Amino acid sequence: DKTKFIDSIVKEISTIVGRVPLGVAKYPVGVGRRVEKVMSLLSTRSDDVQMIGIWGPGGIGKTTVAKDVYNSIASQFGGCSFLPNVRETSSKPDGLVHLQKTLLSEILWKENLVVFSVDGGVNLIRDRLCCRKILLVLDDVDHGDQLNALAGECGWFGEGSRIIITTRDKHVLTAHRIDQVYEVKALDQGEAFELLRSYAFPGNQTKGISRDLIDNILGYANGLPLVIVVLGPFLCGRSKGEWESTLEKLAESPNKDINSVLKISFYALEDNEKDIFLDIACFFKGRHRDYVTRVLDSCGLKTLIGIQILIERSLVTINDKGIVQMHDLIQLMGQDIVKQECPNDPGKRSRLWCYDDVCEVLSEDSGTDSVKGIVLQLPRQEELDISPSAFTHMRRLKLLIFPTAQVSGGAICLPNDSSRGGPICLPKDLRWLEWPGYPLSTLKFNAVPKKLVCIDVPGSRIKEFGGNSK
Repeated sequence: DKTKFIDSIVKEISTIVGRVPLGVAKYPVGVGRRVEKVMSLLSTRSDDVQMIGIWGPGGIGKTTVAKDVYNSIASQFGGCSFLPNVRETSSKPDGLVHLQKTLLSEILWKENLVVFSVDGGVNLIRDRLCCRKILLVLDDVDHGDQLNALAGECGWFGEGSRIIITTRDKHVLTAHRIDQVYEVKALDQGEAFELLRSYAFPGNQTKGISRDLIDNILGYANGLPLVIVVLGPFLCGRSKGEWESTLEKLAESPNKDINSVLKISFYALEDNEKDIFLDIACFFKGRHRDYVTRVLDSCGLKTLIGIQILIERSLVTINDKGIVQMHDLIQLMGQDIVKQECPNDPGKRSRLWCYDDVCEVLSEDSGTDSVKGIVLQLPRQEELDISPSAFTHMRRLKLLIFPTAQVSGGAICLPNDSSRGGPICLPKDLRWLEWPGYPLSTLKFNAVPKKLVCIDVPGSRIKEFGGNSK
C-alpha cells in the first residue's frame, strides 16, 4: 500500500510538471484585461463544480483568452484538458468519440484507452472523473450534442472542477443552463493601435506611413483582433503606396483569410436565418428592429426568432434605441456572399443595393428570377433610368424600396408614360413596395398582386392602378 501511495504521488507530480503551457498569442495585447474578467467568473477557491462560457463572434479572441486562462490556473487541478476545434473535429466520422478519448487520455495520462461509442465515452468520463478536480476547456462549441458528450453535467466531475466553453452561439450555453458567460469585447482604439504597431512596425519605425493610413486600417478592423493579426504582418515593410492600394482592394472585396473565418457563422445558420442575415447586411443595417421585422415578415420570413438567433450567434446586435447593428466586416462578408452568387452579372444575384448594379439591371432589362429584393439608398443626386420592362423577368421579386429624395438626397427619374413603351410593370409576387414620390400616373402589375402587404407611395402622381391590379 505504501508503495502504491508513493507511486500515486510521483505520478501526480509528474502530471503537473509535465504540462506544457499552450501558445497564446505572439503579441497578447489586451488579453490580460479580458482574462481578468473570466477569472472573476471562475471563483477558483470554491469547491463547487462550475461551467462558464466565453462568447463572441469569430476572430474576436475567444480561444486566445481561454488559452491564457488555462495556462494561469492549470497547476491548481489534478487533471487538465484543452480540446481545440470541437466544432470541426466533431463533424468528422467518430469525431465525438475521438474527443472523448482525447479528454480522458489527457486527464488520466493513459494513451491506450478504448472508447467504442459516444454513450460509452459518456459513461467512462462520468465514472473516471467524478472524483477528480479537473480543468476542461472545450473550444469552439457550436451544438448541444458536443456538450452532452463531453461535459453533460457538473456531477460528472469532482469537487472544484472548472469547465470553460468557448462558442459563437450563446444559445448553446443557455440550453446547457450555463448562465455565467463572458462576452469578449472588441479591442479599444488604443489596444488596436498597439497590436497593429507590434505586427506592422517592428522597432516602432513607421517609415513614412501616415497616421491617417494607420487609422484607416484600424477603422477597417473595427476592433477585431483577427483582422490586425492578418493584415499587420502583410503590411509590414510595405510602402505608403502599397498601404493605399491594400485599402482600395479591401474596399472592393474582403480579405479571404478574414472572410473564411467570419463565414463559418453564416454557413451554420438555417435558411430562414441566412435570408434574414443577408437582408440586414445588404439592406437594413441601421434600421429599427420593428421596421425590419415588419418588412421581412411580409416576405414570409420568421423574423422575431431569426433576429434573436443572429444576436445569439454574434452576427447582429440591437442597441438601446432598437436599431439593428452589425460589425462592418460581418456586413461586408454578407454582401460578398451575395456578390459571389454571380460575380459578373448582378441581374442573377438575389439582392441588389449598389447604385451601379441597380442602374445596370433596371436600364438594361437584365434582371432574372434570381432577384428577390432591391433596396436603393442614393447618397447624392443621381439619375436612374428604369425601363418599362425592367421587372418583367423578376418573377420572385418580393421587396422593392426606393427611399424619398428628402431622406436619401437623391432622386429617381423615369421616362414619361408614353416613352419607351409606357409605364413600368411590377411583378405580382411583390410583398413590400416603398416608392415615395412615384413619378408616373399609373402603377401597373402584371397580375393581381395577392401577396402585397405594403404599398407606400406618398407624394406620388398615381391616378390609377393599371394592368391586372385591382
